[in-house]
Amino acid sequence: MESEQIIIELTPDEALVLSDRLERVQMTDLSRLVDDEAVWAPIHRPAGTLDKSLPEIFAADYAERLDAARGRLRPLGDDSGEGDGAG
Repeated sequence: MESEQIIIELTPDEALVLSDRLERVQMTDLSRLVDDEAVWAPIHRPAGTLDKSLPEIFAADYAERLDAARGRLRPLGDDSGEGDGAG
């Protein structure tokens, strides 16, 4: 059977926010969050790809860029800030 790839397209804001969340997940004890090690590769691989594709993650104003991206992705009227800060 031939191996096919699935391509997922993200906006720059989506990529930045997803990259941050995947980084947080990876920094935890994955075995506490995900009880099946088969799921770890699909977490690590996109995280690594995003890291290589997003120079913003190394910018001095990364936190501000991330907050702005989160704000643009929130549904209108949702200014709860849920997910910001420690998480």
